[in-house]
Amino acid sequence: MTLVPGITVRSATEEDAAGVRLLVETSFGTRSDEAWLERSARLFPPRDVIVAVDGDRVVGHVRSREMILTVPGERTVPACGIAGVGVAPTHRRRGILRAMYTEQHRRTEAQGLPLTIFTASEGGIYGRFGYGPTLRLSAVEIDRRFAEFLAGTPDPGGVELVMLADVADRVREIYDRWRRPTPGAQVRPDASWENLFADPERFRGGGSDLFTMLHPDGYALYRYHHEGRELVVDVVEMRAVTTDAHAALWRALFGLDLVTRIKAELSDNDPLPYLLRNPRLVRTTARYDNLWLRLMNVPAALTARAYRADLDVVLGVTDPFRAAGGTFALAVRDGHAECVPTDREADIELGIDVLGSMYLGAYPARPFAAANRLQVKDSGKLRALEEAFGADRDAVLGWFF
Repeated sequence: MTLVPGITVRSATEEDAAGVRLLVETSFGTRSDEAWLERSARLFPPRDVIVAVDGDRVVGHVRSREMILTVPGERTVPACGIAGVGVAPTHRRRGILRAMYTEQHRRTEAQGLPLTIFTASEGGIYGRFGYGPTLRLSAVEIDRRFAEFLAGTPDPGGVELVMLADVADRVREIYDRWRRPTPGAQVRPDASWENLFADPERFRGGGSDLFTMLHPDGYALYRYHHEGRELVVDVVEMRAVTTDAHAALWRALFGLDLVTRIKAELSDNDPLPYLLRNPRLVRTTARYDNLWLRLMNVPAALTARAYRADLDVVLGVTDPFRAAGGTFALAVRDGHAECVPTDREADIELGIDVLGSMYLGAYPARPFAAANRLQVKDSGKLRALEEAFGADRDAVLGWFF
C-alpha cells in the first residue's frame, strides 16, 4: 500500500528483520541481544508487524498484539496494544507515521477490537490520532532514614527475602490476583514474564540485578544504585493485593538500614503518605502519563466497563482520524450501560481523545470542560458524567510495553 510518494507500507517479512532491528535500536537508543529478540518476537509476533519501506530500506515500524485489559468494574476488554513505533530520522515529516497508523487502525477495526492502547515516548504526537493519556503516576523519593509509621499503623509482617528465580510462580500468581480488579492492568503473557525474570543489563540503569521481597498477597522487586556515597533503592515493581501486603512491604523496605533514599512510582491515591508520621517525606519528583487509549468503537467500549452512578446523557464525539465519532445516547443503570447512535441533540460534546482519557477513571471531566475540550451547557450533566466515569480503584498499568 502506497500512501506516501516513494514509500510502501506493508506487513514485515523475514527479509526485513535486520532493517527492523536497526530502526528500533536507533529509535529507542538500545541494543538487543539474540535472547531479547527471540522473546520480543513471541511477545509481538512478526506477522503483526507493519513496516514502511523506501526501496529495500525499512524507514518506519509499528508492532502490535491483542491484550486483555482490566476496566472499571473488574471487567476485562480485548484491546490492540501497539509498541515499537518509530520513523527513521532520515525520513521525518513525510507522513510515514500517519500512513502506518492508517493501516494499523484499519486492521484493528477489521478485528473488531473496541480499544487501542500504547505507552507513548512523546506526548505531543498522538492526540491527532484520537488518543488521550488515560493513566498517570507520580515518581516519588522517600528519605528512608526519617520514615516513621504513625502509631496504630498495621504491622502485619509476613514478608520474606527471596531469590526471584525461586518464587517466579508465586509472583505470577500474585500479579494475576492484583490485575483482576485494577483498571489499566493487563493479562501478562509468558514472554513478558521471561523479559522481567531475565532482568537484562539494558534495563538496570547501572544498578544491581533485581532483589525480591515476597508477601503472601504481594511482592516488591527492587534494585540498588550507588549515587555518590549514598545507597539508593529503586522499586521497579510493587503489586499488593491487600492493604496489609502494601503496609508490610513498605515496612520491610524502610528496614533496609544502609539505604538513604527509596525511589518508587505511586498512583494518585496510594496510601503510603497516609501511613507515615511525616507525609511530606513522600516527595514527588515527577508526574507523567504512562498509558494512552483510543476508543475504536464507542458503543462497544462504553458498554464494556462499569460505572459508579446512573447516567442519561447524549455524547457528541469527534474523531479526527477515523470514523468512530458520532452522536451516542449513553444510559447507565446500576453500573451497566447501554450506548447506541442517536439523532438527538448532544448534551456534551468532546473529542474521542478526551473520552479515552476519561475511560479508566483517572482523568475527571471538569478540567477538560475548563479547557474547553469538553463542551456542556448543563453543569448538572457535567457532574453526573464525572461521577459515573469515576472508578473505585486507581488505574495502574500492569506491564510496560
